Amino acid sequence: MVVPPYFDIPPKAYGGVEAVVADLVDALTDRGHRVTLFGAGENGTRGRLVSLWDRIQSDGLGNPFPEVLHALKVRRAIEELAVLDGLDLVHDHTFAGPLNMPAYGALGLPTVVTVHGPVTGDPYPYYRALGSDAHLVAISDRQRELAPDLNWVGRVHNALRVPDWPFQPEKQDYALFLGRFTEEKAPHLALEAAHAADIPLILAGKCAEPPELRYFDSAVRPLLTEHDHMFGMADAAAKRTLLTGARCLLFPVRWEEPFGMVMIEAMVCGTPVVALRGGAVAEVIVDGVTGRVCDDPSELPTAIKEVQTYDPQAMRDHVLAHFGADTLSRGYEEIYHRVLRARAPHRGNRVTAIHARSANAAHQSMPPAR
Repeated sequence: MVVPPYFDIPPKAYGGVEAVVADLVDALTDRGHRVTLFGAGENGTRGRLVSLWDRIQSDGLGNPFPEVLHALKVRRAIEELAVLDGLDLVHDHTFAGPLNMPAYGALGLPTVVTVHGPVTGDPYPYYRALGSDAHLVAISDRQRELAPDLNWVGRVHNALRVPDWPFQPEKQDYALFLGRFTEEKAPHLALEAAHAADIPLILAGKCAEPPELRYFDSAVRPLLTEHDHMFGMADAAAKRTLLTGARCLLFPVRWEEPFGMVMIEAMVCGTPVVALRGGAVAEVIVDGVTGRVCDDPSELPTAIKEVQTYDPQAMRDHVLAHFGADTLSRGYEEIYHRVLRARAPHRGNRVTAIHARSANAAHQSMPPAR
């Protein structure tokens, strides 16, 4: 299991990919698999971590060099461990990592790649050029719709471990924006909507890279009032506290959001989501039950007032039914088996970052692929 080198697993604050992978590793372990992680920092999972750096590379986020060097480190580590550990396949969650596929192929290792980011624009020719050797997994149906000709082998929604998240029906008097400070995430629209709905707004999230700082100074700072609170980066504990207490989460995205982890994190806490339609938003929110999906920013203030009447338990139940960690692991397990069965006649060494010793027995109990 290959993860970027930027954060601990799971992350202490920002790090959506690392959070998903941590839950996936633990859920796969619960299902009888042995999982080896290749990353950096501290390991908070039940898998084995092969740490390839002295420290996490969060300072290099946005710079291509750490991820490219990380890909080289991962390739050498897997080449060394593959035969000794009897690996079966590589599951890569990075952008540069799939460039190692020829080396893995020489070891008999198929590569599954989860596409955590956008697939249109600049990334599209990259994923197209990877060809049929990259078994791509989408994190939303919308991703597949935007690039139907890529070598998709399945779709698995992101998920979380529901028992790890608090639930609180009683809310405090504030709305919450939780995310990166970018034009695509649009905290400026969250501010305008909260002001129009006459509700205080707490803004928490990542605002450290130069483009984020420029956006904040030009679009966010001029809108701040005495009723708004800039929280800064929220660690795992603070994020849970903020989400459980909020009357609603504002998610006014202005781009093709691949998934949007913060939406299910809010709903599992019993907090409705008020969002603009974009990307996977309509796949995650049940409009009128767990939140509102709006088509125009002018609809947001009314939606903020409306969702406060929704049933918090219905939100948590929705996450448990559709976005739980067990659903995540079963979805990927089915993909692993499918890829390995297709590759079996051509394989020499048994190689991967997942050791599926109980593969046949587990496959008999798997539900159909989603």
